[in-house]
Amino acid sequence: MLQYEFLSAWLQSKTDSERGASLVEYALLVALIAVVCIAAITLLGREAATNFSEVASSIKG
Repeated sequence: MLQYEFLSAWLQSKTDSERGASLVEYALLVALIAVVCIAAITLLGREAATNFSEVASSIKG
């Protein structure tokens, strides 16, 4: 029984490690990436719409 307790404690110590990023840190990274993507799409979308409007008006003559 002593070997089982030792093995159980050893396995728990290996699996309960708190190294690495936690879920909160991953959520913050995802939120930051989403904000950057939304800002980039908004800025580039306006510029693209302006370019398409210029091309459309030049085609119409």
